[in-house]
Amino acid sequence: MGQKINPLGFRLGTTQRHHSLWFAEPKNYSKGLQEDQKIRDCIKNYVRDWTKNYVRDCIKNNVKRYSQIPSDEEIISRIEIQKSIDLIKVVIYTSFPDLPKLLRKGKQQRIKELQTNVAKGFHAVNQKLNIAITIIAKPYGQPTILAEYIAQQLKERVPFRKVMQKASELAIAKANTKGIQIQIAGRMEGKEIARVEWIREGRVPLQTIRAKIDYCSYTVRMVYGVLGIKIWIFAGEE
Repeated sequence: MGQKINPLGFRLGTTQRHHSLWFAEPKNYSKGLQEDQKIRDCIKNYVRDWTKNYVRDCIKNNVKRYSQIPSDEEIISRIEIQKSIDLIKVVIYTSFPDLPKLLRKGKQQRIKELQTNVAKGFHAVNQKLNIAITIIAKPYGQPTILAEYIAQQLKERVPFRKVMQKASELAIAKANTKGIQIQIAGRMEGKEIARVEWIREGRVPLQTIRAKIDYCSYTVRMVYGVLGIKIWIFAGEE
């Protein structure tokens, strides 16, 4: 059996970089990791609650614009954290282009409110928190968004082969990727025996270090068990 390695860790320093950029002493390293996790959880929970409240208000006021908002899982692609001596910069990568505009609406600046909520989640000494939002031009080129799309379709009882084919078509057509591989493992469609199903379109050179491979591993809880989703996207060579 071959030895497996995470495609992102395999390419760190060449085509990939860390999502958290900071240095710490060995005794404070675990504390920094816990702090990063608290920041990410706080942002995701805030956006999830805000999305639900916004959709509820739109339904109550008979506003049809709420249908343009994706599910709360599909809004955030990834969160990068950069720490310096006196500043913590958080960059939210989103596939929803109206998120910055909607977060600034209302009597209160919701971005400032988000910064306040995140600051309460951890104790930063003499560090200022700065949150920025970056729009992803091609969201279906991000494996996290594709995995969450697949998970949402599986929860709606769509056949897994149809979902995998549709996701690969979205990645190839709308994101102009050169190759994609999707793997789903578990008790698919409620079968008693778990199995692994996968599909590949185009080239996915996993053993080439200069190949830019985006990868994610995602779990979705179904009524009949947990399914694991893995996606590899080949964007090109450097």
